[in-house]
Order: sequence, then structure tokens, then C-alpha cells
Amino acid sequence: MAFDLLTTVETGGCSSKIPPRQLEEMLSGLPLPVDPKILVDISTHDDAGVYKINDDTALVFTTDFFPPPVSDGYEFGLIAAANSISDVYAMGGTPLLALNIMMFPSARIPLEVYSDILRGGYDKAREAGVSIIGGHSIDDYPPKYGLAVIGMVHPGRIITNAGAKEGDFLILTKPVGTGIILAGHRMKMTQAVQHEEAKRLMMRLNDDGARLMQKYGVRGATDITGFGLAGHALKMARGSGVTIRLSMRSLPLVNGTYALAEQGCIPGAAFRNLDYTESDMQAGEGLDYNLKMIAHDAQTSGGLLMAVAAEKAGALLADLHQSGHPGAAIIGRVEKKGEAFLVLDG
Repeated sequence: MAFDLLTTVETGGCSSKIPPRQLEEMLSGLPLPVDPKILVDISTHDDAGVYKINDDTALVFTTDFFPPPVSDGYEFGLIAAANSISDVYAMGGTPLLALNIMMFPSARIPLEVYSDILRGGYDKAREAGVSIIGGHSIDDYPPKYGLAVIGMVHPGRIITNAGAKEGDFLILTKPVGTGIILAGHRMKMTQAVQHEEAKRLMMRLNDDGARLMQKYGVRGATDITGFGLAGHALKMARGSGVTIRLSMRSLPLVNGTYALAEQGCIPGAAFRNLDYTESDMQAGEGLDYNLKMIAHDAQTSGGLLMAVAAEKAGALLADLHQSGHPGAAIIGRVEKKGEAFLVLDG
């Protein structure tokens, strides 16, 4: 019988992140480097850093790793690699090179699982056109895996979470709910088809989204991971100096997500994310509690949230559907800064 990686963790994937409020407090005292070639740094908590090489080329640099969100080592590698590479796509870049980051308890888990994880990472990187050229492993429990990724973008075409403009429509490229589905799976509350859909979405690269953002001149976006849709939307609103209004009734959901939330299957990470957003968030009249919590559900390798000019949103959405993203949807719009940075409408 294959080794079950879920027996090693209580929370896996991006649900294992440090809570966003605590993370911001820890980072607030760190000095920022002063260099005119640094085009994007940690100041807006963006998806990756960007460093200008010359007038035509900038490097996008990011890293991400986490404990296993699934039982199978190969699938873990696929998901972790897709998640790590996504930060380059969120900046509008093309990923090029990567290094493995592996923590693995060599005396407690069969070594073939180690190989399976790396094989999954290599296969997903190859799909993205990324060459893994090395890495680093340490003996540690529970296992953790991810990549440090370098990509490339034109300095004049960088997409950041500070680029949303008043009047933009907001497009989400993947349904949300993977955190709830993964929790439900561990509690034996899900159907196999629901779990398989969640895994498929987590393994899906965000390359089409990056390509279409450049095609349509998008300059504001972020990917949705551990801080949930609401947490990442709040960071975008703060960075852009706007109010983001999301329509929860328009939110695409992974099959089974709402029913699980209705049964009380809401992971702890969602409550930690709510603690982060609630002082800067308003709830619209009639907001469904379950949808509010789903908006805070920690996503692993989630989709892109794009701020798209209103006149281009329909065409971009149609292109996403045609490229194999049937769940992509317009879920809100960007407004002039009001009383709150984030509004969740019912």
C-alpha cells in the first residue's frame, strides 16, 4: 500500500501559512533594500520581487513551499510546483528556471516517496517550460516541498497587486473552495469527484491567465492562495488605493464547497484570514455567512484575480473560456476608495 502523506500533517498546502495579520507584524520592522533597479519589493506584499536588468528585461523572483495537501507524493509535487510557478504568472512574467526546496524525513517515509515528489515537480515544471537546475534538501518532519523560481518580464509590462484602477472589472480564473474540499476529504465528507476536481484545479498552471493579461494590457492582478480570495483582494485594494467590491453570488465554486460550508466544514485558516480582513471590510446587505467564509477559505495553487478595463473584460473572459477555463467569471469591480478597502456583497 502506498504511503499516505496526509498522515504526516494536520494542515497542508497554503492552509499552513502563518496568519496574515501576524505575518505583517513580523515583517513590518524589516528594512527594505534601496536600489533603483528593484521595481517591485515586499512593501505591497506582492506575489514576487522584480529586478531590472536593462530597458528590455527584468527578472521575476519568487519562492514557495508547503506541507502536503494530498496523499500521493507525485500529485504533491505537481501541485507544489504549479503553486510556486504561479507567482511569476501573476506578475505577467514567463518562468524560466527553478531550484527544488525539499524537507524530507528520510528515516520515517519511504525514499521512493521523495522521488515521487521530485518527479511531480519536474513534470509540472517541464509543462511550464521551466528547467529545474538544482536545489537543496534537509532532513525534516513533516515533509515540505516547493520551488524557488526565476522568470522574465519586460519592465514596462509588469503586473502588480497595486495596479487596479477605478472602473476595472474583476475576473477570477479558477473556482474557489479547495481548502474546504481538502478538509472535507480528510473528514470523509466529500465525494471522489469533488476531491478530484479540487486536485485538478490545484495542478492547473496559470499560464493562460498570464498570457491573456499581457494580450489585454492588464496591469493589476494577484494569485489567490493562502490568505483566501478576500485576503488577497484586500492586499490588492490597499496597494492600489481603491475599494474592491466582490459579488459573492457570482463567485465560482468547486463542486461541493457550499454544501460542506453549510455543514460546518470551514477550516481554521478561513477564520484566521477573516481576523485579518474584518477591520477593513464591509459586508453588504444579505451577505450569506457561508459565502463570506468561502471568500476567506485558504486556496492552494488558486487562480488569478485580474483587474481588467471594463471595455476589455468580456473579450478576455471569452478567451479564458476558450482556452479551457470554463469556471472563470467576472466577480466584481474596482471603485473609488470608500469607507472600506473591501466590500463583500450578497
